Amino acid sequence: MTNSSKRAADRLLSVAQVAERLGTSERFPRRLIEERRITFVRLGRKVRIPESALNDFIAAGLVHPITTHTWSAA
Repeated sequence: MTNSSKRAADRLLSVAQVAERLGTSERFPRRLIEERRITFVRLGRKVRIPESALNDFIAAGLVHPITTHTWSAA
């Protein structure tokens, strides 16, 4: 399955569903949409966010821990 066909088969999430998944109020995903920081689909007056776009947004904010020094009992 190609990337474009995978995105076409995405489940479209409502703003409320996105907010629940992110653990935020509905205001946060609406702000992401307004600021064009997340991909969205406009269906008449309704706005939906593809599940893959939400996954990409979450992955882009992923911060890995820094491992700097391992302590040894010397």
